[in-house]
Amino acid sequence: MANIIGRKKEIAELERLYNSKKSEFVVVYGRRRIGKTFLVRYLFEDRISFLHTALSPSEFEEDKLIDYQLRAFYVSLQNQGTNMEQAPRDWFEAFQYLQKLISQKHEQTEGRLLVFIDELPWMDIKGSGFVTAFEHFWNNWASAQDYLMLVVCGSATTWINDRLLNNYGGLYGRITAEILLAPFSLKECEQYFESQNVVMSRYDQVQCYMIMGGIPYYLSFINPGLSLAQNIDALFFAKNGRLRLEFDRLINSLYSTPESYATVLRFLSTKREGFTRKEISVATHLPYGGALTAILKGLEASSFIEPYYHYNGSKRNVHYRLVDSFVLFYMAFVDGKEGVSPTFWSDSQLLPSIQAWRGFSFEGVCLTHIESIKRALGITGVRTTHAPWRSKESDPAVQIDLIIDRADRVINLCEMKFSIKDFEVTKKYDADLRNKVVTFIDETKCRKSIHNTLVTTYGLKRNAYSGFFQNVITMDDLFQ
Repeated sequence: MANIIGRKKEIAELERLYNSKKSEFVVVYGRRRIGKTFLVRYLFEDRISFLHTALSPSEFEEDKLIDYQLRAFYVSLQNQGTNMEQAPRDWFEAFQYLQKLISQKHEQTEGRLLVFIDELPWMDIKGSGFVTAFEHFWNNWASAQDYLMLVVCGSATTWINDRLLNNYGGLYGRITAEILLAPFSLKECEQYFESQNVVMSRYDQVQCYMIMGGIPYYLSFINPGLSLAQNIDALFFAKNGRLRLEFDRLINSLYSTPESYATVLRFLSTKREGFTRKEISVATHLPYGGALTAILKGLEASSFIEPYYHYNGSKRNVHYRLVDSFVLFYMAFVDGKEGVSPTFWSDSQLLPSIQAWRGFSFEGVCLTHIESIKRALGITGVRTTHAPWRSKESDPAVQIDLIIDRADRVINLCEMKFSIKDFEVTKKYDADLRNKVVTFIDETKCRKSIHNTLVTTYGLKRNAYSGFFQNVITMDDLFQ
């Protein structure tokens, strides 16, 4: 088996399902470029009995796509042992061919047979009858074969949610396991870099995470012979940079109406706190009803955005914010920018705009690693909730980046600060911090103990004001 970084829980679950004594229908899904195909293909390697990857819809004219998908499926059948001499006329016949091939292989060998269909959503072309035929294949035959494991992969879009995970038709309750792949954590990124002989300080690894998130596909482009800044220039700002056009490719491959989805993402990128549904509708001119609901669901399913509520806020006042690191970076420095120097990133490290971006992006990294923060605080066994808080009464509005509300009657008020050295609390900042705490207690009527908490890169410089923070968490803690 190939050396797979991380994914320990997912590997253990897939192996358990493979070794079960009954039929299994497994859905592996997640953000595009997250490594779904790599995980399944390299985990099972020679144990796959039938493999098919659907054709990308963007490559063909719509009226010819059904025929091309069927032909591609037939080629996979031929390459893996079918003796059918005629291509299937429809999906019912195609899955009948697959049934005969699997039955034939079962007669020739004992043990588990694994069928892997990659990019399954691409096969469901309007008017093709694919879902009905697929349901019939599973319900009428495959589910009764205790030697069969069916694994399907697809990017996390509304198709996966509506057609498979929440299907109330023929596939209702039929899926035996669903595995959602998340981006790598900082620790897993570090392990990946080590496996690729990439030498990079943790300070630079955090910055790399701010730009690419924990997306293995993007990390694979890092050149060990270049600095981080040189790599970012080569990938994003050079004329033929491999990630220069990635946003458009990404959105076009996921959604049938990519322009609407891109419009929402561009708007959400303008404010890190995000916007309400009504604000999104007004700004983008998208109808408030079903169309916008579908777009928000699709973006949430792909982990580009997340809904959240402010601490002590109304549950009806949901906000949506952009959380995908790659998209946030792309919108800030690449999207719509013409005539940018191919060495922009290397030349601009001290610009105030990039300094501000680092501060906002570090908050995103911290929010992605809440469990590491809780571990550093020693509260992994304590039930908690977390959210940002924004004052409704102060002017200007006081904000707290992160509140961890604990069942042991303690609240951690967290400040997240990116710094090239030990962070220093100045007299002015000390006054701002104390004002935040007083405003929070007065407005929320908080009766729990307050623990002021700093999450930063290197640590806290000791001075007359450093005693404000009871807890200091560094980037090393985020890697744990």
